Formats: sequence, C-alpha cells, structure tokens
Amino acid sequence: MTDDLAAAKAAARMAAFARRKAAHTDAAHLTPLATDRLVAALAGARIVAGYMPIRTEIDPRSAMAALHARGARLCLPVIVGDAQPLSFRAWTPGGALIAGPFGALIPEDGDPVIPDALIVPLVAFDRAGGRLGYGGGFYDRSLAQLRQSGPVAAIGYAYAAQQADALPQEPTDQPLTAIVTEAETVSF
Repeated sequence: MTDDLAAAKAAARMAAFARRKAAHTDAAHLTPLATDRLVAALAGARIVAGYMPIRTEIDPRSAMAALHARGARLCLPVIVGDAQPLSFRAWTPGGALIAGPFGALIPEDGDPVIPDALIVPLVAFDRAGGRLGYGGGFYDRSLAQLRQSGPVAAIGYAYAAQQADALPQEPTDQPLTAIVTEAETVSF
C-alpha cells in the first residue's frame, strides 16, 4: 500500500469513527430496525458467521438469535495470528465466550466451520460495495480465501451514518455483497 493510500484510509477511518460514535448514541432506536433487514438479507444462508460487537459497532446478536431460531448454524470469527485469515468456530446463542484479541469475545470451544455468509463489521462503507475496516485486513484475507471455493455472501452491517461518498480501495480489498443499515438494504 502506498503512503498516500494509507493516509487516505486513515483519514476516512477517523471521520467514520466519529459518525459511528454519534449514531451509536441512538442504538436502542436504530438497531431493531436494522435487525429485521439483516435477518431478511440472510434468509437463505445455512452457516452464518456473526461477530460480537466491540466499541460502537452495531450489535448483530438479535439477528443472529433469530437466524439460529430459523435453523441457520452460527459461528464466530477467531483471529489466528497477524496477517492470517480468520478461522470460524461454531457457536450457539448463550454459548460460553472468552476474551479474544482486540477485545472481541470468541467461543470458548466449538468445531471449526466454513460459513457461506458473513455479517461483516465495518467502520465505513460506500454505495459501490466498498468497506473500510480497522486496517488489519482480517476480513479481506478471509473472504478472499473463502471465495476461492465458491460464492460467499459478505453482508456489511452498519448504521446509515457510516456511509461515505467514496472509500479509498486497494486490489486486496474484498467487496461487500450487500450493506444493511436501519434505513435500507443495498445489494451490490
């Protein structure tokens, strides 16, 4: 990545964190609206990778519970190491969790699984399917690896306020399949 691209991503990330923090103050009002849209967007998925929210991320747990009640298997991402794709560990709502890297909770135990759909946390998104994460590249590497074996849905989950006009992208950035917010679902 060039210095200019890194600087552009850092600037976009800082602005997006501020927008997300402001939106998160209304989470009790916004998240239920987004939950219904997320469940609908993942209606056909068999194995869904969710996430445990950190900081001011929108909370997918209600949607994950609804998907599980409809028969979908759930899993959570586990960071294996720097510059490595994520692994995914089976999990059910109420299952034991332990602290993982970066403050995210991960299943205490559970079989490794391969999801066919991911609920992807993000810092910002654009209308072209671009996503800006925290900068570690974990989801990009994971999606690239998973997509080598076939289609995998990557559903960005965010507050509408996290939308950016356009995000700086590099060739290794994996596009989203759709974005779900409290306001709408946009498919790419």
